[in-house]
Amino acid sequence: MKVRVISAIIMIAVFVPFLIIGEIPFAILMGVLGVCGLYELMRVRESKKKFPIVLKVIAYFLVLAFSMYNINSIEFAYKFDYRVVAFIIFMFTSPMVFINDTKRYNLNDALFLIGSILFVGLSFNLIVITRNFDISYIIYLLLITTITDTFALITGMLIGKHKLCPDISPKKTIEGLIGGMLMGTFVASAFYYTVISSSISLVFLIIITAILCLVGQLGDLVFSSIKRYYGVKDFSNLIPGHGGILDRFDSLIFVTLAFIIFKGII
Repeated sequence: MKVRVISAIIMIAVFVPFLIIGEIPFAILMGVLGVCGLYELMRVRESKKKFPIVLKVIAYFLVLAFSMYNINSIEFAYKFDYRVVAFIIFMFTSPMVFINDTKRYNLNDALFLIGSILFVGLSFNLIVITRNFDISYIIYLLLITTITDTFALITGMLIGKHKLCPDISPKKTIEGLIGGMLMGTFVASAFYYTVISSSISLVFLIIITAILCLVGQLGDLVFSSIKRYYGVKDFSNLIPGHGGILDRFDSLIFVTLAFIIFKGII
């Protein structure tokens, strides 16, 4: 527990200044974290089969570039060049022909790398875009994830009896999910209404925030399912006591992806 607390303090001390500064420093931080996230995904995948080293290096470079794509924009708009996707697909399917050995590299490997690059790169790039537009929005999303996760844990420990998804995450309970959602919705909605905008319908805001809280828990379970499939406890040990980057950003990634769906109406 002591190691976990110290690591949490260090993470906050590092993350908050970058969050406040924003712009290029924050984008660089997210790019680095994106690369770490891809490393963790490939790490668990390589417990079953190794990737060619050249393709791994290219993948890291692409995630770094993808995470920092259009970082100077202060508009909350999603301008994406499909040539980027075409290039990624080309880069990771063509080697199947040149390697000419399905045991070393095949379609499953190519699709895993393509999907991981797009998933991780898009997620961290959206975090950057959200911060560039307004720091209040990223704080709103962070409140959703941290408050929900914290009170889901506390509620589950105090009164949790009914397992939520025992095969994926044995410790999570239905009571914890409800408790986390209630507190996450209350705190995040109050912040949005008082800091970001009070012109929105309060009922509508609460409904949207509750959905985002639920999505955050879904993200946690999705990443837990990945770890369960590959038989690992954490994605890595980059953060002592906490696991890896994806272990800490799993909920935020899903909440950010869901937020772009509601941004036009919230």
